Amino acid sequence: MNAPHRFPGGLTLEPNRAISTRHPVTAVPLPGRLILPLGAALGAPAQPCVSEGERVRAGQCVAEGEDPAVPPLHAPAGGRVAAITAHPAPHPSNLAVTSLVLETDPDAAAEPPWPALDAGADPAALRARIHAAGITGLGGAGFPTAAKLADAAGRVHTLVLNGAECEPWISCDDMLMRTRAAAVLSGGRLLARAVGAGRIVVALEADAEAALEAVTAAADDAIEVITVPARYPAGGERQLVQALTGEEVPAGDLPTTLGILCQNVGTAEAVHRAAIEGRPLTHRHVTVTGDAVADPRVMLAPLGAPFSDLLAAAGGATPGLDRLIMGGPMMGFTVADPAVPVVAATNCILAATTALCPPPQPALPCIRCGACADACPASLQPQQLYWHARGGEVDTLAALGLGDCIECGACAYVCPSHIPLIQYFRHGKAEMADARQARTIAERARERYEARQARLAREAEERRQRREQKKAQARSGGDARKAAVAAALEKRRRRRGTTESDGDDGGRP
Repeated sequence: MNAPHRFPGGLTLEPNRAISTRHPVTAVPLPGRLILPLGAALGAPAQPCVSEGERVRAGQCVAEGEDPAVPPLHAPAGGRVAAITAHPAPHPSNLAVTSLVLETDPDAAAEPPWPALDAGADPAALRARIHAAGITGLGGAGFPTAAKLADAAGRVHTLVLNGAECEPWISCDDMLMRTRAAAVLSGGRLLARAVGAGRIVVALEADAEAALEAVTAAADDAIEVITVPARYPAGGERQLVQALTGEEVPAGDLPTTLGILCQNVGTAEAVHRAAIEGRPLTHRHVTVTGDAVADPRVMLAPLGAPFSDLLAAAGGATPGLDRLIMGGPMMGFTVADPAVPVVAATNCILAATTALCPPPQPALPCIRCGACADACPASLQPQQLYWHARGGEVDTLAALGLGDCIECGACAYVCPSHIPLIQYFRHGKAEMADARQARTIAERARERYEARQARLAREAEERRQRREQKKAQARSGGDARKAAVAAALEKRRRRRGTTESDGDDGGRP
């Protein structure tokens, strides 16, 4: 069935997916080296539990998070730990992070699979297996799946399996649903059980006809398959929920507020592999595409494989290659070094010429045409946000809802003045975060000051009370002493009086 509602704004873009879906999914030849960054999506690093020079087996845990929410990391292949050193990571900063470098051995042994969990497994046991398998969201955000499930458990009634590709050119979810539809739905049932959801919905774009056919054939009556318009960014979590339910996720909240949990179809397939096949997350589907790659296709790649190896497996880059982008042309970021590795969040490697991704044009003044507001899927006013972001007016930015901006780039795409709106919005969000931090620091300082003042006042009052008590004791003690002295004197006088009376009687004739 079709989605009963629409989200506002959005763009109709050329999907450009056919060129990467004409081949079957291809397995990437095992690279000689795998680079596994020891970091999680939330910035909490994992600590290696193996040493340099140690031999490991495929599927063996090689790093664990210090934070219990950080999932472990497993070796995609057997081999030897060559080094634990800094290596460029696939991140907008292009900074090097501590990484485990694994020299692979195709003949190395593999860890035995875990016992399969049946369909009636305890929800807590399912979440524990998902965590142990190192599963993070494969839709791009990379949030630890077990932590997300634990937060949603008992709070949601509907699980949405998101198969709507978020950007043009990306087709990994499309091909996954075509080839592994039964595993995707199996993982969806397990996810629903893990959180107590009674309803399962699979959402995909209307133009993904082959994937729709495969999922519909594999689904039973308990699973709803719903298509959404092929309109960017239909795959955005908030936009998808609005298209399915007609409800908007409240500002600053998550879909769980509405009783809905969204999970990527790739994440669901990984849950099936972990719970039923007993395998951790070590591989993912990656789209290798663009107008500067010889033979675009979707590949099953081991985590840690260098981007350059995937490009080579797709026939190599063409001479017109201008840049590599991780993600799509709208929300992706440029990768400076083709040696960066595939990670769980790598859904696409886009090899682009300047024709596909031209350099930015000089920005002209805003003409207040309103095209950006019409395109915004979050119903914001980008032109107003732009002015206030330029002025650094963080309170106004917050009031206008900048925090709800998903940075989809639709506003900048339609801007006739070529204003880099997303850059301003990201800067504005950073200033808002700085302001929040400054307010938090100031509030804590105020609380410390008030606590100190209260403590000083309390101590002064205690000292005053002690002084008053001592004075009272002194007064009470002085009166008692005076009374004792008076009593002693009185007693002495009585004695003297008695003695004198006796003396007078004895002296009479």
